[in-house]
Amino acid sequence: MPRTKNTPTTRKRRKKWLKEAKGYWGGKHKLYKTARLAVMKAWLSAYRERKRKKRVFRSLWITRINAALKQHDVKYSEFIHALKKNEIDLDRKTLAALAYEHPDAFDRLVVLCKGKA
Repeated sequence: MPRTKNTPTTRKRRKKWLKEAKGYWGGKHKLYKTARLAVMKAWLSAYRERKRKKRVFRSLWITRINAALKQHDVKYSEFIHALKKNEIDLDRKTLAALAYEHPDAFDRLVVLCKGKA
């Protein structure tokens, strides 16, 4: 009696990986083994970069705030310290947006912190 090879299940499993590799270049979207490896590496990179994105954006916000503060001859660390001391609870994302989109409001904030520091 012939042995069953469970073909439908195997094909379904392989198709799942090939579907995930859709759009990849060369054999990475056609061949099961390379497709599976490429998809696993892509998922690993995506996971890592989701964590890294938070660090990158925080760095960008700090750079933008620092650039806006240079016009007032204020150091970034002194400005942040003055904000904490004056109990102004604005995060770096908001401060960067304020400096970039509403420079007048940011200037008033800097003057306020300079005066009370």
